[in-house]
Amino acid sequence: MQLPRLLLAAPHSGAGKTTLALALLQALRERGLAVQPFKVGPDYIDPTHLELASGRRPYNLDGFFLDGEGLLSLFRHGARGADLALIEGVMGLFDGKDPQGRVGSTAQVARLLQAPVVLVVDAGGMAGSIAPLVQGFARFDPGVRVVGVLANRVGSARHAEILREALAPLGLPLLGWLPLDPGLELPERHLGLVLAGEVRPPLEALRKALRLDLEGLLRLAGEAPPLPEAPPFLPERHPPRARVAYAWDRAFRFYYPEALELLEALGAELIPFSPLADGALPQAEALLLGGGYPELFARELSENTPMREAIRRFRGPVVAECGGYMYLSRGLWVGEAFFPMVGLVPGEARMGERPVLGYREVEALRDSPLAQRGEAFKGHEFHYAHLPPSPSPAWRRVGGEEVEGYTDGRVLASFVHLYLPARPQGALRLLLSAQNPLG
Repeated sequence: MQLPRLLLAAPHSGAGKTTLALALLQALRERGLAVQPFKVGPDYIDPTHLELASGRRPYNLDGFFLDGEGLLSLFRHGARGADLALIEGVMGLFDGKDPQGRVGSTAQVARLLQAPVVLVVDAGGMAGSIAPLVQGFARFDPGVRVVGVLANRVGSARHAEILREALAPLGLPLLGWLPLDPGLELPERHLGLVLAGEVRPPLEALRKALRLDLEGLLRLAGEAPPLPEAPPFLPERHPPRARVAYAWDRAFRFYYPEALELLEALGAELIPFSPLADGALPQAEALLLGGGYPELFARELSENTPMREAIRRFRGPVVAECGGYMYLSRGLWVGEAFFPMVGLVPGEARMGERPVLGYREVEALRDSPLAQRGEAFKGHEFHYAHLPPSPSPAWRRVGGEEVEGYTDGRVLASFVHLYLPARPQGALRLLLSAQNPLG
């Protein structure tokens, strides 16, 4: 596979990777190129912005969820029909699950995909110091090839020229820059950026503000070496097995697209519905309630009594993750206000001050719609809400004693966002249990 590609990385979070990615996607599209975006790491939010700017569905590349062959298969799957791939990294270039950044890091993906790396540097308040900073990242790992720099929050054209001159002795070009302008910043909230569907990113302003050596960028992307063959990421499409209704609105929309595609390939007919706006469930044999921001819409969710009652009456398998878990609880506390929720799982959810986050590998304590007892799954957590310990926990942390979630065999609810492509048997089990509900 010979596909031009670039990976945007940074020394640390908050340098402007997403902002530069949006600006680049527009510049490349204006050139007439079909650009496939990818996002490193377990991220549901940045991809909404990347999709808006590119017109193509982004995919997540994560070296904790998938091995090298799996990552290569997913990359090839997502890049079909593209002229170029643009990969946005996560956190700092060498930040990952372990202190050396060997697993779950942007560097791991860069090595596996042999992708040239462009370092995004927050240059505000920086001049010549950009050179030793970039030099350190460029020399740290021989398997990661840094080929140039994009500067963010640049004070002026003269400031950009100083940065360019400082980088010249390293043989690394300043490929482009964005000025210091609050109007170019993307809005944030407690889980990261605000979803693209809620507040439109300043795409037009970014397009006009970007100063870019487009020819140099394309030349470096084209120097990426051919990639080896890899098996198909998805199985051959199976005839229809079950209809799966999945929550999709402003309150719930955190799903990995490759996980939904896996369900479809295994025979699911996916039907979106809105717990906020709909008064009834669609005809379906299984329910998916993904993550999101139920705390921002607690009153509307609580006041939609017909939907809460419809979910309580539903008799097929139900899988709820994070925000979906909160929605299935007896109620949600937001500050001093309490909002009744579905009540399918015990306990009341409360918003905390500090996040619970990180990769997870969990083992099933009992049978559920996704897992048989003893099976292990990979996923991640990122939430501020808490629920009291369940009388029937679903998972135990692999290598530890911590238990989490709830299952009664038909309902599975947990704060862990599972990555189903890492264990497709779970997705198949859900569809088979939908064909044969417990009643």
